[in-house]
Amino acid sequence: MSIALIVIDMQNDYLYEKRKPQFSYDSPALTGAVNELIHRYHDEGSDVIYIRHIIQNLPTNRLLFGYSIAGTEGAELYGGLDKVSDLCFDKLLGDALTNSELLKLVRDKGYDELHLCGLDEFGCVTSTALGAAKRGVTAKIVRSGTATVFPEKKAAKGREKLKKAGIEYI
Repeated sequence: MSIALIVIDMQNDYLYEKRKPQFSYDSPALTGAVNELIHRYHDEGSDVIYIRHIIQNLPTNRLLFGYSIAGTEGAELYGGLDKVSDLCFDKLLGDALTNSELLKLVRDKGYDELHLCGLDEFGCVTSTALGAAKRGVTAKIVRSGTATVFPEKKAAKGREKLKKAGIEYI
């Protein structure tokens, strides 16, 4: 079976000490769990693909968002993240598969499954899982390698939506 691990939005602006307070992830625990997955999948011969959420570097975006701004240190992959491949794609939207180069890679390689980890479980990880399902690609979320800052009520709704779409947690 051909599987790719997709590591989503593990970027400085969400994980390093200079991040905004709303990104209250447990960086050491999450990074440790994701690094463990990266090495396990890589050692088993699976491709490891990194995704960066990039927001255009415009004055309005710097004011409105202030994170993941193109060309900034904060938009780069987190320094504590282990990199085992050069497969790195940028996305402008939540669904990583909206990047046509990534979608082409997924189709060309014919992965049987995409296993998703990273940030945020009910943001871009969910968007990518639902986007995969919409495109007929099997995606599963690796629970141990995801985190969320969303409140439990929103998380419960997100899990229900994923369940209805046939997305599994592993």
